[in-house]
Amino acid sequence: MKSPKLKILSWIAQFAAAAIMGQTLYFKFAAHPESVQLFTELGMEPHGRLLIGAFELIACVLLLIPSSIVYGALLGACLMAGAIIGHITELGWEGPRLQLGSLAIAVFACCITTLIIRRRELPLLKAIQTEKPTKRARPKD
Repeated sequence: MKSPKLKILSWIAQFAAAAIMGQTLYFKFAAHPESVQLFTELGMEPHGRLLIGAFELIACVLLLIPSSIVYGALLGACLMAGAIIGHITELGWEGPRLQLGSLAIAVFACCITTLIIRRRELPLLKAIQTEKPTKRARPKD
């Protein structure tokens, strides 16, 4: 990442994603009735609720540690993709679920933005970029 503006944009996206995911953790871990209802409809109550809450907590922490930002963004994007699919297939978008679905889309967008800006930090892409072509040996006459 070369541009200071991109670095600032990345940090804004990271903090926004971590803040939104972090706010929902209380509801998941405290077994708030709405959270329990959502995960019951998905057939994931209680273990799925707690497991997803734990993964979201890990994603929040990784998004704030400079050496692990891309891993947090990748995990957050995957979790939010699952949340969006859950809203499309089972939960719907009516009433307060519209707000939850919209927050999932916002976090997904923040995580994807972070990944695009920091794509050179992804291990696979980093390995591809650092490989140097080898010179062919010329045959001796």
